[in-house]
Amino acid sequence: MPVRAFCSLLSGGKDSTYALHKALDEGLAPACIGIVVPGRPDSWMFHRPFVEFVPLQLNAMGLSGLSYEIRVSGEKEKEVEELKESLARAKEVRAFDTLVIGGIASRYQLTRFRMIAEELGLRIYDPQWGMDPEAYMYELLRYGIIYIITQITTAGLPYRLLGVPINSEGLVREIIELAQKHGFHPAFEGGEAETFVIKAPRYSGGICLEAKRVRVSEFEYRLEPISATLCDRPRVTIDGVMYEA
Repeated sequence: MPVRAFCSLLSGGKDSTYALHKALDEGLAPACIGIVVPGRPDSWMFHRPFVEFVPLQLNAMGLSGLSYEIRVSGEKEKEVEELKESLARAKEVRAFDTLVIGGIASRYQLTRFRMIAEELGLRIYDPQWGMDPEAYMYELLRYGIIYIITQITTAGLPYRLLGVPINSEGLVREIIELAQKHGFHPAFEGGEAETFVIKAPRYSGGICLEAKRVRVSEFEYRLEPISATLCDRPRVTIDGVMYEA
C-alpha cells in the first residue's frame, strides 16, 4: 500500500504541532506544511498570534522546504473558501491526499475542514479529535510538547501564566482547576487562549523567545514579541524575567 502524503496546517500552537507529530509518527509522508496567515486577529478558523515564527519551528524540525504560506482575509466563511482555493493550488504541485488538522472539539471548524476535504478529494487526519480535554492536556506534557500561552481572552486565566512555559504537571493541573472553576475549555478550544510551541520531540534544540506582556482589557492580555531564535536550550524572557523550558 502506498504511503499517504499529507499537507499539515501548522499555526505554531500546541494542537497543530501535536497533530503534525502524530502524522509523522504514523508514517505518513509530509508533502506540504501550510502556514495560514489570517488578515484579521479575530478569525473564526485560524490562529494568529506568533504565526510569523512558525518558520523557526519548521527549521527546528528540518521541514523548511515544505513550507507553503496561505494568506486568508480572516473574514467569516470567506476565509474558508480562500483556504480551499489555496489548498487546491498546493495539491497540484505538492501531490498530497490527506489534510492534517489539530481540532479537539470545535464542530464549526471540523465541519468546514471536512467540506474542503470532500471537495478536494482529501482525507482528514485529526488525531486528537474527541479526546477528553483534561487528559489531552496531560498527554501533551507526556508527549514532550512544551508551549507558552501567547494570548488570554477569558476571565479566570491569570496574567502571570502569560509566556510561562507549560512544562510541569503542576501547571497543567492549575489550568484544569481554573477551567473547572471559571467554566472555560481546559484545552482552550473555545479560543480562551492561544499558544506557541517552543520545544517538541522532533525539534533539534528549541526556540528562545523574548517578549513583553500587554494588557488589552480587563480579561484580555497578549504577548508582544521582541525576538525569537533557534537555540540549544529553549527559554523565554518575559519583561526581563527568564524562564527555562
